[in-house]
Amino acid sequence: MRSIRTRVLVRALGALAVALTLLSLKGFLDARHETEELFDAQLARSARLIAGMLAGPTLEGDRAALQAALDAASSGEEGGPGHRYETKLAFQLVDATGAVRLESASAPAGLLDALLQSTGASAGGLDALAGYHDVSAGKHRWRVFVLRSGEAPPRWVLTAERSDVRGELVGSIALGSLIPDLVGLPLIALLVWLAIGSGLKPLRQMVAMIRARDPERLTPLSLAPLPSELEPVVAALNRLLAQVDHVLEREKRFLADAAHELRTPLAVLRIQAQNALEAGEQADREVALRQLQGGVERATRVVEQLLTLARLEPGAADSTHAVHDVAACVRAELAELTPLALERGQDLEYVVAGHADLHAPCDADALAILLRNLVGNAVRHAPSGGRVRVSLAREGAQLRLEVEDDGPGVAPAERSRLTERFCRLDEGGGAGLGLSIVRRIVELHAGALRFDDSALGGLKVTVELPAAQEATR
Repeated sequence: MRSIRTRVLVRALGALAVALTLLSLKGFLDARHETEELFDAQLARSARLIAGMLAGPTLEGDRAALQAALDAASSGEEGGPGHRYETKLAFQLVDATGAVRLESASAPAGLLDALLQSTGASAGGLDALAGYHDVSAGKHRWRVFVLRSGEAPPRWVLTAERSDVRGELVGSIALGSLIPDLVGLPLIALLVWLAIGSGLKPLRQMVAMIRARDPERLTPLSLAPLPSELEPVVAALNRLLAQVDHVLEREKRFLADAAHELRTPLAVLRIQAQNALEAGEQADREVALRQLQGGVERATRVVEQLLTLARLEPGAADSTHAVHDVAACVRAELAELTPLALERGQDLEYVVAGHADLHAPCDADALAILLRNLVGNAVRHAPSGGRVRVSLAREGAQLRLEVEDDGPGVAPAERSRLTERFCRLDEGGGAGLGLSIVRRIVELHAGALRFDDSALGGLKVTVELPAAQEATR
């Protein structure tokens, strides 16, 4: 694709050329019309002057002398022609019988006959020929004006002019008006080129500003004053820069979180592996290997939760959700978690209130992650042989999911910190990311998250999600 300047210049000059062509054509047509009018008026005036000079009864006696004088003037004996168009102008004096009594030397032979033949008139019907006519006589086309002179006997004056005289003059006028346009077009092109370049200066400034920016600098572009045509472009660029900056910040945060949380487990794994290598007894080696296996499992959980948290960052998840049966989703996930509770001898209870409609627009995978974290925390903090209860009910336009345990609970002053990243209020094996993930999932579903005292004696976590409308299912 050509540059914007070239594209605009080509289109501007093309439009200008078309406009000049149309204007030149209009000027040519107007010039031809006005020239025709001027020459027709000149023919009529010449005819009237000749008729006035030749009026009177002395024409018969003076005819020979007048004709001799006309012939002498035409031959150059009276000083020669004064203009090159003189030989292209002619006149004739015709009497009532149709005989030519006087004529200029430039008059073509057979002019009257050609006129009568083209009009179909007779020599005695010259009155019908008064006015303008175009006839071919000799080798040329002539414009003829016929004027009646006198009453008794009547005479007719014919003034004629070669058509090529008019064509030459019209061509000269048109060429004279066209040459300035042709000469001025390159100058106009240069001026338009410079004007377009000046008009595109803000665009060049914006390009230079973008090119000179540090790749790490993602602050919005600032151009003032800004042409209205560039405002959408700059706005789109600034919006893109903000999105890129947000993505980079999210990646940096994820890398910082991963580095922060994996540093200790990896160090522990290294020590445990070293202890296993240096253990002299088989029993010590087995203890070290079991500790190493536990460290690997903990590091694996940390990595999985970090990846889950990154997937649930703003902008990384789809904001539209299909409608799912939340009761069925909870039941399926609890079936997966039941072995974990049984391993600790705990009672995992699931309570569904009534026969309410428990459908909601949600991400089924995200909801499963939420349940795994909440129920996993409850199982981990409840004592061996304790109780964990999961309740699901509908209240108006909300679904209420509750997870309770009979563990030690969390003091009210500490509950506000539960959803902070890497916040651990005990010495459990968690990464401190589970409830951060739960909070993010709830936010993605436009829900609410609360921590309260449980009737079982421990902590109760309540999640409220918008329920599906009847018409959406």
